[in-house]
Amino acid sequence: MSSPFGTVLRRLRAQAGMTQEQLAEQSQIAVRTIRRLETDPSAEPRVKTVTLLANALDTSPDSRRELLAAINAAPPLDPEPAATPPPPPAPLPRTASQEALLEAADQLRQVLQARWQREEEQRRIHDPFPLPVRFRSVPARLADVDSGPSGTLGDIAATYRRLTSGRLVVLGSAGSGKTILTTRFALDFLATREPDDPVPVVFSLGSWDPTSAVLRDWLIERLLRDHPGLVATAPNGSTLAKALVEAGLILPVLDGFDEIAGGLHRVALDGLNATTLPLVLTSRREEYEKAARATTLARAACVELTPLAPSDVDEYLPRTTPGDHGGAWAEVLDALRDRPGDLAATNLAQVLRTPLMVGLARTAYSDAPGQDPAELLDTARFPTPEAIEDHLLDRFLPTVYRPLPAANPLLDWDPELARRWLGHLARHLDRLGTTDIAWWRLGLSLSRSTRILAVALGGSIATGLILFLSYAVLYLVSGQGLGSLRVALSDGLLVGPEVGLAFGLAYGVMVVFRGAEFEPARMRVRLPGRRRRGTGRSVRELGVRFRAGTLTGLAVALGYAPGYTATQIVHNGFPVTLDEIVRTTLINGFLYCLMFGLTTGPLFVLAYALEAPVDISSATSPTTMLATNRSTVLRSILLLTPVLVLAVILGGQLLVTVFDGVLGPLRWLPDGIVVGVLAGLTGAACYALTFTAWGQWLLLTRLVLPLTGRLPWPVTTFLDDAYQRGVLRQAGAVYQFRHTRLQQHLAHATNRR
Repeated sequence: MSSPFGTVLRRLRAQAGMTQEQLAEQSQIAVRTIRRLETDPSAEPRVKTVTLLANALDTSPDSRRELLAAINAAPPLDPEPAATPPPPPAPLPRTASQEALLEAADQLRQVLQARWQREEEQRRIHDPFPLPVRFRSVPARLADVDSGPSGTLGDIAATYRRLTSGRLVVLGSAGSGKTILTTRFALDFLATREPDDPVPVVFSLGSWDPTSAVLRDWLIERLLRDHPGLVATAPNGSTLAKALVEAGLILPVLDGFDEIAGGLHRVALDGLNATTLPLVLTSRREEYEKAARATTLARAACVELTPLAPSDVDEYLPRTTPGDHGGAWAEVLDALRDRPGDLAATNLAQVLRTPLMVGLARTAYSDAPGQDPAELLDTARFPTPEAIEDHLLDRFLPTVYRPLPAANPLLDWDPELARRWLGHLARHLDRLGTTDIAWWRLGLSLSRSTRILAVALGGSIATGLILFLSYAVLYLVSGQGLGSLRVALSDGLLVGPEVGLAFGLAYGVMVVFRGAEFEPARMRVRLPGRRRRGTGRSVRELGVRFRAGTLTGLAVALGYAPGYTATQIVHNGFPVTLDEIVRTTLINGFLYCLMFGLTTGPLFVLAYALEAPVDISSATSPTTMLATNRSTVLRSILLLTPVLVLAVILGGQLLVTVFDGVLGPLRWLPDGIVVGVLAGLTGAACYALTFTAWGQWLLLTRLVLPLTGRLPWPVTTFLDDAYQRGVLRQAGAVYQFRHTRLQQHLAHATNRR
């Protein structure tokens, strides 16, 4: 029992989505007082107490009067409005820095709004109509179910805007529609967004390691990955991504708290509480409840997605088969409606409580002609709800990859091969502990030894081929005849393996001992011109580039010196004493190390000086990012290779001038011109294959993985087609499986095979 005032207070608190603890914090009234006011029938609060509670709940004037009426207090809480209210104060003019940030935020809004609209269309959310995903308010500590406000998918943005804390937790079972809700929340929030409001950005939380990165830093890194244009320098000197986060112009929508690595949920919750950022967090109830046993997400309201009702399925599934007016589902829906106590109907009703399973059932039976959904009522085949779910997951890929009469022959994948390739991707994600299919990390599905061997072989073949073709052209032009091709081939075979091995060793050191991963460049090389906003140079980064360039030059020199000695021995004839071989190799190695080391370091610094950020609207999809990175790498090679050639030629002549006589008689020109050209070509090719994300993609993902049958040859086409078929979804610059349940099913099913 409670007083009339307690009843009204409890209802208004629930409508505001606040717990008693949150109301106490906002009103500065002890929580035990609030608890007594809500439950004690004899409680008689003072008008001042009611005023504090009304202000904390941010109630309407009518609700304030209702609170007063409940304690029989005559005067209203709000004074009567003046006859002529004073005009609102004029807004303060924005500074140039604020205008720049608001412009960047608006550009980001346009990109994201278009992306989420495409994502809803791709997932057929509105075909034939959205499933009625509903939510209800629950206490933050999840002790029991509250009777607070509820709503549907279209109400979530309005519900969030009513929260004073700006923090909302959305709970739900697997497949209950949490990811769909985040997309709808972002679109509806943007539909009513004011210029100063933040831009909601959906982040897949499964890739966050709270032990190695604080939330703000991780958000900034994700923004830079998905929107490389935000690497541009903000007015305060930081990146635009950091400035937007720090200025409160990014509203993080953190999808998948339950997907964080096991054992880190409590640490992640502490990390979320360590920041005051407004946010929306989605999670399965079990994982969040376990992490929140000691403490919940501070100042957050909590809602839970409710299961679909049988009437929802009864209205939806027949509309998915317009050809027969829903007749294919008649037997199933009759059983669910008329025989709810039967085992078959009970099992199937349990399965069809989530949008994920309803969508899979639609795909397996409405989209596949000749399939009878009545087989789902066979309790001998499907004795449990889990058996039905596994069957729907098993049927998904054969249905979406079924041959179609008007299909593009290039996209007519064999269903079994598609399952094998997608299973490889699923196991790869499981090993990495992530849900992101990042094209630049697909090569990591190969063992380290395989990757090192591939780099060494790739560098050897590239170097040998370049040398063979170059020398062949040179010899033929000089009139030495076709017999010179044998000499050109020997040059390639002698020098190629040494250079390839050197790059393989350098790559192995970086991968094995430093755990290096090569991510896509966030900048592109541009010719000098007028200064662009956001091109400030970092002294620290200049030093990093110089060291990386110097080490690369040393790797080339150590591989090229013995190979060049070998070619000279072959060209000049045998025999040659061992002492002469050692002496020549050491002298060549010393001079080449100086030459390449001192030229490639400044060259990398020059490349950095010519870099400029890509546009904010660039790289909004995996294929766009891949194309942008390919363009960046090729442009860098075309622009800087001639500079490297010139530097080697001039540097070599300078060294010969300095050390001639000290190290014996030395000669550089005219052979040095040939060496410079070949060094530039081979060094650029091997560098691209070894130390760039696009080169690793080209070597490992486009060559080695298809050779071993793990992925198809047209990898990009396959991934994009999987997205078009609804197997994958896009999350910024990466793909993800449409649901983690499908990813886990494919990984485990493939392992069982």
